[in-house]
Amino acid sequence: MGSFSIWHWLVVLAIVVLVFGTKKLRNLGSDLGVAVRGFKEGMKGAEAENTQSSSEPQQVTNHSIKNETEVKDQTKV
Repeated sequence: MGSFSIWHWLVVLAIVVLVFGTKKLRNLGSDLGVAVRGFKEGMKGAEAENTQSSSEPQQVTNHSIKNETEVKDQTKV
């Protein structure tokens, strides 16, 4: 009773096709595919960027947040 049989899903699919039409569903599917492909490429680019930034040595300075707030306070006056 809790799960639907294959016949229920086929009826739902038939109703969706009748309501939206095959052309709109095909366009929706292709748009979704392009979006997923773009997301995957973006994730690959982010991974490549992270590996490049982690391989570069980071520059450490004696500059602290306290110094930054003092400089900002001085510029407000």
